[in-house]
Amino acid sequence: MRPYLAAAIQMTSIPDLASNLQQAEEWIDFAVRQGCELVTLPENFAFMGPEAEKTRLAQEISDRAEEFLGKMAQRYQVFVLGGGYPVPDRQGRVYNTAALYDPEGKEIARYRKIHLFDVNLPDGNTYRESSTVVSGDELVTCEQERLGILGLSVCYDVRFPELYRSLVDRGAQILLIPAAFTAYTGRDHWQILLQCRAIENTCYVIAPAQVGNHYERRQCHGHAMILDPWGAILADAGGEKPGVAIAEIDPDRLQSVRRQMPSLQHRRLACAVIP
Repeated sequence: MRPYLAAAIQMTSIPDLASNLQQAEEWIDFAVRQGCELVTLPENFAFMGPEAEKTRLAQEISDRAEEFLGKMAQRYQVFVLGGGYPVPDRQGRVYNTAALYDPEGKEIARYRKIHLFDVNLPDGNTYRESSTVVSGDELVTCEQERLGILGLSVCYDVRFPELYRSLVDRGAQILLIPAAFTAYTGRDHWQILLQCRAIENTCYVIAPAQVGNHYERRQCHGHAMILDPWGAILADAGGEKPGVAIAEIDPDRLQSVRRQMPSLQHRRLACAVIP
């Protein structure tokens, strides 16, 4: 692992697959022109619409999203993370899936979101992700000589610190947290949760995000971010419009913070690892 630039892309995806992929390609192109070697897309990058419609179109979304990710990674010779898209199962539901592709256009890691967003918010919005989505059950890390050891997750996972501690137990140095965080919860919790996951695990955090109005009452917080292992915000795409947060991932900084704050070596309680 050597220093490299990473990008956390911020999108306003809508219920239009072609439009979303075009938007994603434009931001990937921009990030690569800035020198980024790892480009990450948010949850629902390919399609952001009502759950029933997303499930109905899941096979098409999945096929086109995966073709797109492989093509972008190979064309631009970078690593590309698709932060969340529906992959159908055999029972008519889907897995909320994040996939990482290498510069040859090959998939090298696949994560199925473990924690599903079933919440009644005070703003009147109700979310029942489990009505259409099947929970995953595997932790996923991916070691790459150029990038270090990446730990994969998606959105609501960020509220469950035991998941990230388990990823660190498997060697994770960079935590990927693509999201479509609601505007209501994001304004109070998003930044704090990202900083907590960075600080307590002394890891870099790369968190691409959705922003703005997507359909009907669905509005996302934005603030795609990259944070260092001290919890410092290195880049923030803001909360108003699509954009990209770009920052350097530096292995020397990672090791320096872990020497200065060796909390991972001082643990006294066993960590529950998900099989």
